[in-house]
Amino acid sequence: MKSLHASGKRKKAIARATLSTGTGVVRVNKIHLDNYMPEMARNKIREPMILLKKYADKVDIDITVHGGGWMSQADAIRVAVSRCFVEYKADSKTTLQDYDRNLLVADVRTKESRKPNCRGKARSKRQKSYR
Repeated sequence: MKSLHASGKRKKAIARATLSTGTGVVRVNKIHLDNYMPEMARNKIREPMILLKKYADKVDIDITVHGGGWMSQADAIRVAVSRCFVEYKADSKTTLQDYDRNLLVADVRTKESRKPNCRGKARSKRQKSYR
């Protein structure tokens, strides 16, 4: 089997996953998944692999991710890995969708942009005083 590629996005984070035959090794930015921190993000990344355990033990997954914060990176990774598994075995799509739709469909919400003539945030306005 040749290697399969897929990508996932969340906010400003972009993850690219490469799936190839192997022994079940998962690396994120060349770091083994067992050493990836924080633990909450590690558990979130593992969800598609736990759901598809029968396929996950037979493949190696290399992931590169950049941009965004650690949680949006974890969400982008799980989308990319899930899409790789769907390319690898089409019957895995229903398993992933039944668990969580956001495993295959990226969450498109992003930070609201800052408006001109406002102080710090997107919706903050200058105070007015009429007296």
